[in-house]
Amino acid sequence: MIDRYTRPALAKIWSDARRYETWLEVELAACAAMEQAGQVPAGTAAAVRAKAAGQLDAKRILEIEERTRHDVIAFLTHVEELAGENARWLHLGMTSSDVLDASFGMLLREAADEILAGVDQLRAALAAKARAHRETVMIGRSHGIHAEPIVAGLVFAGSFSEVGRARRAFASARDEVAVGKIAGAVGTYANLSPEIEKRALASLGLRPEVVPTQIVARDRHAAYFMALARMGTAVERLALTVRHWQRTEVGEANEAFGQGQKGSSAMPHKKNPILSENLCGLARLLRAYASAALENVALWHERDISHSSVERVIGPDATGIADFMVRRAAGLVEGLVVHPEHMQRNLDLTGGLYFSEGVMLALVRTGLARQQAYEMVQKHALAASAEFGAPPSFRARLSADPEIAGRLAAADLDQAFDLRHHLRWSGAIIDRALGDQDT
Repeated sequence: MIDRYTRPALAKIWSDARRYETWLEVELAACAAMEQAGQVPAGTAAAVRAKAAGQLDAKRILEIEERTRHDVIAFLTHVEELAGENARWLHLGMTSSDVLDASFGMLLREAADEILAGVDQLRAALAAKARAHRETVMIGRSHGIHAEPIVAGLVFAGSFSEVGRARRAFASARDEVAVGKIAGAVGTYANLSPEIEKRALASLGLRPEVVPTQIVARDRHAAYFMALARMGTAVERLALTVRHWQRTEVGEANEAFGQGQKGSSAMPHKKNPILSENLCGLARLLRAYASAALENVALWHERDISHSSVERVIGPDATGIADFMVRRAAGLVEGLVVHPEHMQRNLDLTGGLYFSEGVMLALVRTGLARQQAYEMVQKHALAASAEFGAPPSFRARLSADPEIAGRLAAADLDQAFDLRHHLRWSGAIIDRALGDQDT
């Protein structure tokens, strides 16, 4: 996790100080549950909390760990330094993973809440742009080639819907990973009980793992990181579109360019889509982290610790990057400068070739076989395309063809070339997307 791609809120969640705070919360929750079960003297958890909560020294714990070579033992040793005799009742019947996995679930949940807030900001920006451009006509593209007209609002509405689906998947993964276990060395509650676990975890807002081993099953965490990768990919698809729009030859939209901003160290004229390119690169990292999380699922028997080193990296990095991405993407959309006049220019480039399907279908309705109609229209479309705007136009060629003119009157061609008819459902599609907040 590097500062460049991490907001302070996420850095705080993954700080040593916050991690040790959650460890203490887990230990105190377990201690309080044992008090209720009569296994620990009443008031123990409160006494330890009074002396240790807010007093943990991360540097001291790391100093002790240099000697013990064990992070949880170092933590417990420091708590004993602070709380004295009462601290001996902590960790009773527990193993390190009881603390670590409950803490990890808490931290992932906290990170998820920050990310989801950023996703909502992004969706609000997309919805605003979809509404603003519900009638801004542009050319739709397939294979990067002019296809048929759309409205720009559809692009934003589509991203709104896609990000919404990714949000729903991530919210589900957030809940799936909010799980812990306080079940002892191999998850059999040898010196504990399921009731103690249930009470302790409930006070932390967690659920017990259904079948605990020494750890919480890592397929839960894999789902979380895969959901982050999906979110990042949804952002990347939007960013890739913006990059194309900003190409000099296209010029349909561009990222905001601030006062004093520079585009190139060598070329003063450059205005590059740096935000979008950055988002595309970071999405690659999220997919790589998802792959690492999947590798963590298959561990030896009741557990090994090969997953631990991976999670120390991907927990902070993946959540930090995802949080950064959705907020940067929100800013990108909010500041995006759309050029309807350039969209119209590009729409006009081919002289109405994009109406070829409408003409073909009009011929089919006269009783002509579809493939024959296709070939008749294609002949004129390819010829007009080769001339690229020089007369005679596509429409003129069709009108001059006696076989076509014998089947389609001028009014029929007018209808086939009617842009309003072509886009008559665009507004309804946008409304459908924006009206379904859970899409």
